[in-house]
Amino acid sequence: MSLKIPRALMTMKHSTVLIPRNFVELVEPTGNIYETTVVIAKNAKRIVAKVKDELDAKLVEFVSQADNSEELSENKEHIEISKFYEKQPKPIIISTEEFLAGKVMYHYPDEATVLEE
Repeated sequence: MSLKIPRALMTMKHSTVLIPRNFVELVEPTGNIYETTVVIAKNAKRIVAKVKDELDAKLVEFVSQADNSEELSENKEHIEISKFYEKQPKPIIISTEEFLAGKVMYHYPDEATVLEE
């Protein structure tokens, strides 16, 4: 039984749907699936931090200085920004696509440096 993926999903720039990946294609750049996983995960963490900083910068203007912090005021602009970020693809998907496209730079520490620490 083969898995049929609609062509529209395969051609999306950043899909929110999990797409089966070719194992050999993932392992090829590093030669080891565990190293590939670490590279993709560390890049995903970097993406999460960047997106969080962007979102915090946009939402900082909505923080009220009022004493009544329990009261939530609905602001359409705040809701739109939040919905926009909720619709974004998961960082791990973005990171995997960047890795497969060769956009992720990684290096191995020198053995001498690791041993000195």
